[in-house]
Amino acid sequence: MLKINSIPRQLRSTAGAEIAEAALVLPLVFTLLFGIIWFGRAFNIYSTIQQAAQQGAITAARATCATCVTSNTFPSSTTVDDAVYAVMNASHLDITKIKLPTSPPNCAPGQPCSACPSPPFPPPAASACSSSTANIYVCQNVQLNPAATPVQCGTVVSFQYPFQFNLPGTSLDMRQIILSAQAQSRMEN
Repeated sequence: MLKINSIPRQLRSTAGAEIAEAALVLPLVFTLLFGIIWFGRAFNIYSTIQQAAQQGAITAARATCATCVTSNTFPSSTTVDDAVYAVMNASHLDITKIKLPTSPPNCAPGQPCSACPSPPFPPPAASACSSSTANIYVCQNVQLNPAATPVQCGTVVSFQYPFQFNLPGTSLDMRQIILSAQAQSRMEN
């Protein structure tokens, strides 16, 4: 038979064990929760900069006046930058953090896309990979599929964006990673 005086003593001993278990488990649970939040934010930023690069490539590949035969031109790098900025500003990303990649990817300067079928307007004169003052590579009139037929010409837009984790107590605390964005779009005729 259980004595009435022993019940409070048993409750006190289990309460201490529960507090000790909670003290061990809660930091792990919070670290896991913060990790999920920070990796979700990194993925959100990555998808946003990919979308921005895609909009920039689409803008660079489309002529300013598709129905004009004589005075048709392709957008300048400033116009492409504005298309990238619009997407990034919509997600409240700091456009001043955009970084130039170490090399212009998928842009072969010696490979102008002269084999492309001529649209009703002249394409850009030569393969041009330029970096704007906004640290964005814009490569126009490049061959997108070097070993395939039919040849496809288009534009490639590329840039990088830094992201800094904030996970206290882990090896990722205050670690900065560089997210790369690159997109291509073919020129339409």
